[in-house]
Amino acid sequence: MLHLKGLAALACAVVCALLLAAPVAAQEKSGMKPGFNLAPGTARIVLMRPTIKVGAQSTGGMFEPNADWTAQGRENLGRAIAEAQGKLGNVVVAYEEPAGGAAGAAEYQALFTTVANSVMTYQFFSGNRLPTKKRKGQFEWGLGPGIGKVSGLQGADYALFVSTEDQFGSTGRKVLQVAAILAVGVAIKSGLHTGYAGLVDLKTGELVWLNADAQMGGDVRTPEGAARRAEQLFKGFPGSTPAALQVAGR
Repeated sequence: MLHLKGLAALACAVVCALLLAAPVAAQEKSGMKPGFNLAPGTARIVLMRPTIKVGAQSTGGMFEPNADWTAQGRENLGRAIAEAQGKLGNVVVAYEEPAGGAAGAAEYQALFTTVANSVMTYQFFSGNRLPTKKRKGQFEWGLGPGIGKVSGLQGADYALFVSTEDQFGSTGRKVLQVAAILAVGVAIKSGLHTGYAGLVDLKTGELVWLNADAQMGGDVRTPEGAARRAEQLFKGFPGSTPAALQVAGR
């Protein structure tokens, strides 16, 4: 265990790094391509295999994967997403990998996560907004037109991507929180719960809608928490009604 003085020094270093890197402006949580509209019952959407990662956040803030938690998250969130599919206003079917594999599907899933993170960092945080993204109402992001050629997506209009990563604060991280307050009077976060859900036009490769949040609610290790997470992921989904996605009992 770190000595108290050493922990306080680490707290100071971590806090300084966070202050230098943290955006100073409020964060938006969703965006849509200007003029985009998706009426209920007008499109066929393929839900790509979600990326779900669950683990611990180390004392220094590093992600430490946990296989058991990830398995729980995949099972619970997978079930919650499947239940939500029928409430999105249009036909949403799970992606079925063709025999022999689907070249490109996993790569585009990874690309989506990267692009979604960039949108959240460089557009949703107005203080970090890139010069090319400052025009009011602008939302120009994409995965490239090649996505429409991925096997298994022919005949669909859109691809729906989901990516989540949950880091639950370790004991060391929680102790660091206390040390940071005592040493420098600044609170640091314990835990990170990021979620992205995005809709991509398969004809153009454009990202036409994105919901992204670095602090989503719902513990995906439990069925109830996963249901709440699914509700938050699809909040504002084009063509759906808010009441349709509400978690039962809320």
